[in-house]
Amino acid sequence: MTEKIINLLEGVGVGIRILSFSALSIMGKSTPFLALWIANTLSALLLTYCASERKNKSYIVLNSFWILVGLIGIYNSIK
Repeated sequence: MTEKIINLLEGVGVGIRILSFSALSIMGKSTPFLALWIANTLSALLLTYCASERKNKSYIVLNSFWILVGLIGIYNSIK
């Protein structure tokens, strides 16, 4: 995959993360937590993919952690 596409995907991932945490900050307790966790998990998936394309081990670990946290958050939101 080209660096231009990786940069685009990375920008989308960062944008999703910024929007979801902004929603949490603005909406507080009325935030739709399931939607927030799904958005953050999708963001982490995109960013993990970009990090793996660049062979950046630190960001692969960091974003893999956020995938795990996101899956737990999704599970807790639907149970």
